[in-house]
Amino acid sequence: MPVDPNRYAVNLSILFTELELLERPAAAKAAGFDKVEFWWPFGVAVPSDREVDRFVQAVEDAGVSLIGLNFFAGDMPAGERGVLSNPDRAGEFADNLDVAVGIAERTGCRAFNALYGNRIDGVDPAKQDDTATESLVRAARAVGRIGGTVLVEPVSGMDAYPLKTATDALAVIDRVHNTGDVDNLRLLFDLYHLRVNGDDLDAVIDRHARTIGHVQIADAPGRNEPGTGQIDFGHYFDKLDAAGYTGPVALEYKPSGASADSFGWIKRGA
Repeated sequence: MPVDPNRYAVNLSILFTELELLERPAAAKAAGFDKVEFWWPFGVAVPSDREVDRFVQAVEDAGVSLIGLNFFAGDMPAGERGVLSNPDRAGEFADNLDVAVGIAERTGCRAFNALYGNRIDGVDPAKQDDTATESLVRAARAVGRIGGTVLVEPVSGMDAYPLKTATDALAVIDRVHNTGDVDNLRLLFDLYHLRVNGDDLDAVIDRHARTIGHVQIADAPGRNEPGTGQIDFGHYFDKLDAAGYTGPVALEYKPSGASADSFGWIKRGA
């Protein structure tokens, strides 16, 4: 049974990292996938036009669709998880919006992950939350002009990151919707992060399926491909289908071996 290109997307910021970034879309296509997503693929919030052109060209030349993109989130390898709630860096996030929307207009991408940002020592959390609300309203309006959706993600493994459960993320979504009179923020339902943080995946689907805008997967523990941990993906896929989720399932896992060899679980059935 071949890979189903209509269901799965490959996150090319965590898979195929043995290749240069611009080579990864073609590798995903060769592995049987038609959809890809990336974290912010540049080192700065506003890259050069040439860098953007090369990135878009790599996606187009590979014949894949870009279905998900992170906004600029700071120095991820150094532990940063977003800048939009940082009063001193929200301007970077605002500048990044124009670049992200420009890429979206060229590629058709309509889902954008807005990592909230870590708590900052010495800064009032309420001030950070106010900054985040302003940033997310701005983001919602920017991508709303092209029919886009802003995704809010609970994240594990980073104590300073304040959104750890679906309830945490949904509170932010409600606050932004109410403050900015926007309605295009949704929950990024990452089974790995929520499971590691102790959330009840069944309850999230049962209670909040309509708020789920995107799904990402990795097994837990380990964050490797399905079948290496304890998550029953078939069960949750069935629940998502029954709840009416029709979007892609993005593979955001660290392969336990070579990336191209980590997709056998799809052929076997989740």
